[in-house]
Amino acid sequence: MSTDSVDLGHDHPYLPTTWLEQRRRISSVADLVELSSAFRASKTMLSAVELGVFTELAKGPLNEEQLRTRLGLHARAAADFLDALVSLGLLDRDGDGRYANTPVADQVLDRAKPGYLGGVMEMRSTRLYQFWGNLTEALRTGQPQNEARNGGDPFSAIYADPTRLRAFQRAMSALSLEAVRALAEKFPWQQYRTVADLGCSEGALLGQVALRHPHLRGTGHDLPAVRAGFEEYVADLGLSDRLAFRPLDFFVDPLPTADVLVFAHILHDWDTDTKLTLLRKAYDALPDGGAVVVLEALIDDDRRVNTFGLLQSLNMLIETPGGFDFTAAAGRDWLTEAGFRDIRAEHLAGPEGMLVAVK
Repeated sequence: MSTDSVDLGHDHPYLPTTWLEQRRRISSVADLVELSSAFRASKTMLSAVELGVFTELAKGPLNEEQLRTRLGLHARAAADFLDALVSLGLLDRDGDGRYANTPVADQVLDRAKPGYLGGVMEMRSTRLYQFWGNLTEALRTGQPQNEARNGGDPFSAIYADPTRLRAFQRAMSALSLEAVRALAEKFPWQQYRTVADLGCSEGALLGQVALRHPHLRGTGHDLPAVRAGFEEYVADLGLSDRLAFRPLDFFVDPLPTADVLVFAHILHDWDTDTKLTLLRKAYDALPDGGAVVVLEALIDDDRRVNTFGLLQSLNMLIETPGGFDFTAAAGRDWLTEAGFRDIRAEHLAGPEGMLVAVK
C-alpha cells in the first residue's frame, strides 16, 4: 500500500511516513524552553510583514539607517529587529551592513509579487495574534475569542472591504497552491466533465484543475463580493471560456449540479451537524456516480502527527462558534452517514489531504 493513500477500514496512518519522521519531539529542557517562546519568533516575522520590510528590500539592499527611515522604525530596537530576521533566515546581511531578502522571503513576502502570502500573515498579526492570547479562556469556555464572541461575523469586515478581500483571496490562493496542484494530478478527473467549487474564493483550485485537464468545465460558487477577484484570476489564466462564477449561499440555496463537488477548507468552519447538512446537500445535488471531494488539513487518525491540523482546529475554536478540523476517519463516518460509498483518503501536499467519495 502506498503511504500516500490509505484504506480507511484499516489502522494505518493517514499521512505519509515522511511526516512521522518530521514530527517534532520535545526531548530536552532546551526544546521545551524554545517551544515556550516560539511566539516571539512568529510575531517578529509577522510584524516585519506588516511593516513592509520584505517589500522594501525587494527593491534592493538597504542598511539599517535607510530601513529605519523608510519604514518609520525607532532607533532603539531597529538593529535587534533586523538582525533577528537574519538569524531566523528571512534576511541576509552583507559585510557592509546592508540587508537583503533571502530567496524564500523574496518569493512570498513581497507585496508586489503574485505569490505573496502576506495577506494572511498581516491578518494573523493584526487579528489572530491578539485573539490567540485568549486561548486559555477559549479552552475554559468553548467560546470564540474574536468578533463572533458577541454574535458578530469575523468574515464580514473582510468581505466588506474590496481591497482587503482581494489581498485575502490572493493569500488563500498562494497558501493552497501546492495542495490544489496535487489535487489536479491525483484525482481521476478524466472520468468527469464538470466540477463545482463550493466556497471558491479566487478560484485557484478550479484554475489549476482546468489548466491540467482541458476537457473540464467548472463553476466557482461563493458570496457575491468574491466575483470580481474570481473573474480577474480566471481571466489571467486564460480560462474565462471554461470557468464561470455563480453566487451561492450554500445554507439557503440548493447546491449546483455537477459531476464533482468540492469543499476546500469549508467544512472545518462548522459544527458536526452543519458538516453533515452540507454533505447531505452535496449528495442530493450529485448525479449517480458523481463524486464529492473534501480538501482539508486532515488530522491523522491517531492524532499524533499533523500538528498543523490540530493547531488549525484550535484556530477554529478561536474564530468560530462550532468549527473544528477532523481526522480522515471522522470524515469517512460523516460521508457514510450522508449516503456516499467508495470513500478514500489521500495525502496531497504538506499537511493537506483529501477525502473522496462517490454517490
